[in-house]
Amino acid sequence: MQRENWKALLPIGVFLVMYLGLGIVFEYVMEIPMGFYNIPIVVSFLTALLIACLQNPGLKFDEKLEVMAKGVGDKNIITMILIFMAAGIFVGVVGRSSAESVAYFLLSIIPARFAVLVLFLVSCFVSIAMGTSVGTITLITPIAAAVAESSGFSAALCIGSVMSGAMFGDNLSFISDTTIAACNGQGCEMKDKFRANFWIALPAALATLVIFLMKTAGMEAGATIIREYHLIQLIPYILVLVGGIIGINVFVVLLIGILSGAVIMLTTGAVEATSLLANMGSGAAGMYETTMVAILVSAICALIHEYGGFAALLGFVKRVFKSRKGGKLGMGLLVGAMDIATANNTVAIVMANPIAKEMSEEYGISPKSAASILDTFSCIFQGIIPYGAQMLVAISAAAELGCELSAFDIMPNLLYPYMLFISSLIFIFGVKERGD
Repeated sequence: MQRENWKALLPIGVFLVMYLGLGIVFEYVMEIPMGFYNIPIVVSFLTALLIACLQNPGLKFDEKLEVMAKGVGDKNIITMILIFMAAGIFVGVVGRSSAESVAYFLLSIIPARFAVLVLFLVSCFVSIAMGTSVGTITLITPIAAAVAESSGFSAALCIGSVMSGAMFGDNLSFISDTTIAACNGQGCEMKDKFRANFWIALPAALATLVIFLMKTAGMEAGATIIREYHLIQLIPYILVLVGGIIGINVFVVLLIGILSGAVIMLTTGAVEATSLLANMGSGAAGMYETTMVAILVSAICALIHEYGGFAALLGFVKRVFKSRKGGKLGMGLLVGAMDIATANNTVAIVMANPIAKEMSEEYGISPKSAASILDTFSCIFQGIIPYGAQMLVAISAAAELGCELSAFDIMPNLLYPYMLFISSLIFIFGVKERGD
């Protein structure tokens, strides 16, 4: 048994103070818009890595480099980075106009009184297809604002339904960076994690639909605005979703999506060949920060593990949470605390992965269950914190269209994260998982 060493966790503390502390000052003291996201997270992690390298002087610097190299060179980390790149290229190829097509198609065939439910369902599909909650919110919020203006439903309710649906897909999508990080960190197949996660997410989504239906029942709704849509652009998304569910290798699935998307976008004239190549590059470049965070966190965690920091954390968790169910809850709360501190669910998962891996081995938790818990709890907290990118982007997009809202106007309507939390607790304490 490795010796416990709480001092080894100092780099994490330095990162939190630098990132969270400065973020609070920028956002709430200096009132800088998107203050948390004006702090370069890569620089924050580089600082934490420097602190980790300065610790434990008994270990030579060359030996520390070897420890970091083993952490970064892990098969799961390399796989994660390659999937990040492929997913970025896929989103760059297919573009974003298809998201609007889904919204306007459904709004054209479903009565206006169900517009809030439509926004939720559209956001669910788009976020699963695109693998990004922030991207979904950026695309669908302007539609939600237009629906609110024309239908009479409150803007806070419409935007809350969009954010709820966006977190549904962020939690389940095969190309979501949270799913990629959780699955590769815990060493499980995406299809296995999806199947375990689906039975947590589905009840929460159904409960959300029922509550939205109850909240809008009896309200007078006017006509909604309908614009042009092109359903053929949905084919690449559907191919990726179906391929992932049936268990085709993720790289093959993404390649199919990229090729089918390129053919459709070119043949329909949605984009020119030169622009398509540029979009591929932009999509891959959009994953730069996530990739660098994965590399840096892997290096930091390798040193922390070597110094005995994870042994200290695991010992604490074992003293607080005695049973397997308690271990699952502890794992969820761990990634939730990381998310509150970083305001980034992917970073939270990457940071929690090594500790969660040891916890899963200690408590006998299956990899698919551990990955599901990490992804689910990170999305729960990310979906409701008032300073998260999702909330800030939604408020900003609404403000550009004349809808002045605060986070606290929208938070009561974030029904899906609340339902997901309840569903997760039922899954942990009320359901016996096969394979655990």
